[in-house]
Amino acid sequence: MRYMMMHKADAASEAGVPPTQELMDKMGALMQEMGDAGILIAGEGLHGSSSGKRLNFTNGQLTVTDGPFAETKELIAGFVIMEVESIDETVEWAKKFAECVGDVEIDIRRVAVEEDFGDEFTPEARAQEAALREQVSQR
Repeated sequence: MRYMMMHKADAASEAGVPPTQELMDKMGALMQEMGDAGILIAGEGLHGSSSGKRLNFTNGQLTVTDGPFAETKELIAGFVIMEVESIDETVEWAKKFAECVGDVEIDIRRVAVEEDFGDEFTPEARAQEAALREQVSQR
């Protein structure tokens, strides 16, 4: 099963304060451990919301708002996607992440995969999905 682990932003990450070398070393070691365990699919930190935009589509109308966004506690500062046996395994990796960074709020969500869509995921849709994955892997 694939899970995405997202950690919430804080005032420092939103202000663009770079991580310390110690934190970078700890995170690098954790990412290496996840890679060595064969579970790491992707993992990235995100710039603060001041470099982003928020799009809102309501009743056919588009509103674009430039960052930064006021509700820091709702923003994502980074993510990891992993292939694991269970959500409990993801929780164990999240604990290791928290040991690296200290106080942090983490959300864990299961990633939807083809099998989750049953008969609605037609052979044509499967072929289109495979073609898109191939296209992305060639970048």
